[in-house]
Amino acid sequence: MLEAGTKAPDFTLPDQNGQLHSLKDYAGKKVILYFYPKDNTPGCTKQACAFSELSPQFTEKGAVVLGVSRDSVASHKKFQEKYNLGFTLLSDTELTAIKAYDVWQEKKNYGKVSMGVVRTTYLIDEEGTIIKAMGKVKAAENPAQMFSELE
Repeated sequence: MLEAGTKAPDFTLPDQNGQLHSLKDYAGKKVILYFYPKDNTPGCTKQACAFSELSPQFTEKGAVVLGVSRDSVASHKKFQEKYNLGFTLLSDTELTAIKAYDVWQEKKNYGKVSMGVVRTTYLIDEEGTIIKAMGKVKAAENPAQMFSELE
């Protein structure tokens, strides 16, 4: 996981509509960049829906929420439409941002070891510096934690 005080790596990834987004597009705003394992799984759905509920408050505070997983653009579009998510989902099928932000790690599930995305959230300031890094976050609590970091 990257540390607070580190310059956030730039990326260019497609959103749920295939439109490209780069971190530098959000210069001048705080960015909540969260990495999650998979669309339409219980924890990821809770986290996404909670971020969506708080989306207007994040906007009021001058912050943007971006969710990143290895799922395809089509998967993100279905996920976003199914839950009416009010923020941008980015598709990183090539693992470029996922690896740059050091969230592609060994995971253990029921004794089986595999590589995957570790649920991690970064708060990036207006100049592109990581000001908060939270690893192994609890999906349902993470959006409220991030909102309190903006206070």
